[in-house]
Amino acid sequence: MMASPWIAAGFAVFAWWFFTGAILLIVRRSDAGEAVAHGRSVFLSVPLAALGFAGLVVSSAEMTLANVYISFLSVLLIWGWIELAFLAGIITGPERRDCPPGLSGMARFTRAWNTVAHHELLLFGTLLVIVLLATGAENTFGLWVYLVLFIARISAKLNLFFGVLRINTEFVPLPLQHIKSYFRQGVITFAFPVGVTILTLAAACFLERTLASETAPFIAGFALLTALSLLAAIEHWLMVIPLPDAKLWRWMLPAPTRPQDKTHEL
Repeated sequence: MMASPWIAAGFAVFAWWFFTGAILLIVRRSDAGEAVAHGRSVFLSVPLAALGFAGLVVSSAEMTLANVYISFLSVLLIWGWIELAFLAGIITGPERRDCPPGLSGMARFTRAWNTVAHHELLLFGTLLVIVLLATGAENTFGLWVYLVLFIARISAKLNLFFGVLRINTEFVPLPLQHIKSYFRQGVITFAFPVGVTILTLAAACFLERTLASETAPFIAGFALLTALSLLAAIEHWLMVIPLPDAKLWRWMLPAPTRPQDKTHEL
């Protein structure tokens, strides 16, 4: 049953929703907790990242249906921990101040880069580690999953920086309030069609491989990648189309704590 491309695609959608919701829940609860709550949540979740790397190593040794799913979940654990560390304000960048009014051009880009530099370097460094783990491996689907997430995240950040029609800042946690000042809401730029085109073409290529594959591991693996690429493309379109996507997780999260209610150390 798990070899069905529809089951695999549905699994990818559910995993994307669940992992996103879990991270948002941890961050929201930390916002409402003590000043050290964010750092504590990141530290306590380190074993999950370690489990992700262990699962990636084990699942890469042989191309089986189970290993394809294990590699997919392992990458989500690794990626989820990095995103949690970012949203918690632990691994971001050296710049923690708002963007000065009127700043533009390279000066604005440099300052924006400094707000996320450590996070981006960690993402890239992790990519290199996963490439090394995948070199010569039988199962390389974990690498492809990470590549889709990596490209989608870089594209999304560039679009938020250059400008999009719609920006949802509802889930931006307290330690990252300054990052909102680097977002630009307005007419879309070249970054949007480029990002959407890349992700859509990737989804089309993965779909073709899904339909052409004859063995269960490859059918499920490419179906997972197809669904993940389509989700990434849809997330980009939600920067343009005014749909209430926040409702997917709002119902499961506690009420937000306003910045003036509690002093948090950044």
